[in-house]
Amino acid sequence: MAERAVARKGRLTRLAPLVIALALVGCASQSGGTSGPSSGQTISSSSASIAGHWITVQRGDTLGSIASRAGVPLLRLQRFNPSADARGLAVGQRLLVPSQQERAPSGGPYRYQIRPGDTYSSIGRHFGANARRIQSANPGVSATNLRVGQLVQVPLTSGSKTAASPSTAAPSTSAASARLPNPGKVPSTARGWPWPLGDYRIVRNYGPDARGVLQPMLLATDEGAEARAVANGEVSFADSMRQLGKVVIVHHSDNLQSVYALCDSVLVKSGQQVSAGTPLCRVGRHSSTGRYDLLFDMRHGGKPINPNTILR
Repeated sequence: MAERAVARKGRLTRLAPLVIALALVGCASQSGGTSGPSSGQTISSSSASIAGHWITVQRGDTLGSIASRAGVPLLRLQRFNPSADARGLAVGQRLLVPSQQERAPSGGPYRYQIRPGDTYSSIGRHFGANARRIQSANPGVSATNLRVGQLVQVPLTSGSKTAASPSTAAPSTSAASARLPNPGKVPSTARGWPWPLGDYRIVRNYGPDARGVLQPMLLATDEGAEARAVANGEVSFADSMRQLGKVVIVHHSDNLQSVYALCDSVLVKSGQQVSAGTPLCRVGRHSSTGRYDLLFDMRHGGKPINPNTILR
């Protein structure tokens, strides 16, 4: 069937840049089959219940605050919005908040819940997947018979732009960070910041390992030590990451971010404003080394940088 634009009540629906205008190869309806034109409902990010809905970004929103409000992990929210830039959400931008039934494992396939107006074409464009591959992955679900609430598999095309799963070594050394635009020089104001620990020793410095893989800094400390914010900022992530234990990420001014991983417990919440020296997490004991290690990373525009150039 030729693709046709989605309309509702006789009006063409114009969508924000994050969600490219929907095109049809069959359209999801409430009762099955291809019904009259429809479009997914969008609600305000401040609505009481936003999980499972498209939401519009309001002034002051961050991915972290939206994830906290929806009760979903930040990483999951990022994976369901692969084109969203955590550093530059725009007021009025549309984001898809996953429901409890949906999943987005690293590399796919996604488990996606059909919403009003969905087509395999529109789903593919949002996730960077191929509509024909989606159809092949769901042989019992015809493109012309999508039903709202139905769960479908969304296999990802090789090279799709998804939020990358963190590596065992660091959440910033993924291929995704390599694809980020060059943020330019680190601002001169980012100098003389305090170290995240009062008592520590560097057991691994920042730089490539023997295989050429860029590794973040690893700091050994004592039992009970707390990692502290190296500068004022906003907590954008405070939760668990696979193989990294508890992780805290703080966004600072001038497009800078600091990462504190291998923590045993988190002392802050996503969306919280912190000052330099605010305790963020309690350092955990690493099972393979027996030490109390903190994996510490600095980024500029999402790209890893040497902490020694900023910390005093």
